[in-house]
Amino acid sequence: MTIKECYEKVGSDYDGVLKRLGSEALVKRFAVKFLNDPSFQELTDGLAAQDGEKAFRAAHTLKGVCLNLGFTELYKVSAELTEVLRGRETAGSDELSTSDIKYGYCTEFIVNVEKAYDMDEEQKFKGYLESIGDCVVVVSDDDIIKVHVHTNHPGLAFEKGLTYGSLSRMKIDNMREEHHERLIQNASNVAQTPETPAEAKKEEAPASNEPRKPYGFIAVSIGKGLGEIFKGIGADYLIEGGQTMNPSTEDMLNAIEKVNADVIYILPNNKNIILAAEQAKSLVEDKKIFVVPSKTVPQGIAALINFLPDLSPEENLENMTSEMGRIHTGQITYAVRNTNIDGMEIHEGDIMGIGDSGMLAVGQNVNETVLETLKHLVDDESELISVYSGEDVTEEDAAALVEKVQAAFPNCEVELNDGGQPIYYYLLSVE
Repeated sequence: MTIKECYEKVGSDYDGVLKRLGSEALVKRFAVKFLNDPSFQELTDGLAAQDGEKAFRAAHTLKGVCLNLGFTELYKVSAELTEVLRGRETAGSDELSTSDIKYGYCTEFIVNVEKAYDMDEEQKFKGYLESIGDCVVVVSDDDIIKVHVHTNHPGLAFEKGLTYGSLSRMKIDNMREEHHERLIQNASNVAQTPETPAEAKKEEAPASNEPRKPYGFIAVSIGKGLGEIFKGIGADYLIEGGQTMNPSTEDMLNAIEKVNADVIYILPNNKNIILAAEQAKSLVEDKKIFVVPSKTVPQGIAALINFLPDLSPEENLENMTSEMGRIHTGQITYAVRNTNIDGMEIHEGDIMGIGDSGMLAVGQNVNETVLETLKHLVDDESELISVYSGEDVTEEDAAALVEKVQAAFPNCEVELNDGGQPIYYYLLSVE
């Protein structure tokens, strides 16, 4: 019996998994490896010990692996079990809050091994992934490594994988988005009204009937405040994104369709989203698409501000990319577990300052960590420090921080903006 016939016999999606993994040999390898996946035993042990957290992680891992390997019926069972266990963890509430999902991105990829890789290295790799997330599955066979992890920082997982070789079959699913959509769907099923379909249809309609214009701008934004900033400086369409959502190529195409312009610039504002934007670009024929490779929101703001209508589209892309390169950015967030990154020992609950190229500061106080981060970002030529406060920061706290920043860096102008972004207390921009 062939591997395809085995898939068909158990009602699984062979064609889908073949498309994802690229070859029948890979499908066979990982299907066989799946039989020895430790998640089965972890699920059994978790249920037996009435350890809801352990059982949930195991069920969620199986759900992701089954989906990735095309085991349709097993996926349905593990998905149902995941939701049952999720509900048990939140007994007494009507629904799980999106904020209760600790690690937002289900991240999967294959490493094409290009250096020595043995069991010791595999344990080190697993250990690192466990330091930035959970539900870790690392399966290696000959010259490839299959990776699955839930994390808030997919880029860190990718970068670690790159130390062993080149990457392929990269896939990121946003679990917060999936859960949010499920809540919306459940609410819709409960409270269907005649107005609801009409309103939804209205929202999905093209942005306007205005005449086609020469230039348009699409920005991936995170938080109401940042969205308003992008709108204020010329963005035609916003895609919710950043660290709580991972827009797909389809999302990009929908946005492009709604912007009535000959030339459209896309500002991804996150390195994990650039690929989706590039894929969308390759599928559009009736409009000229340019992807500005902005990796942070401050970079995207700088790029859009520096658009010059008198320049050609290609010159503008070069100019916008060059200007955003002058921006140094920092992100202030919290650690979810003990780890070691860039030589810094980090404990659960610590405040982290993350720069463009890695970890800059670690502390126990938000304001102190901001100041320490800025020390790495500000130099003798710096003129402006922009501070974007997150949704968990009060106006009073933000104002107090700005006073401290102004005192610490008297040669720079300090500007405070209400970003409203989740996860990050502050986004910092120095130019």
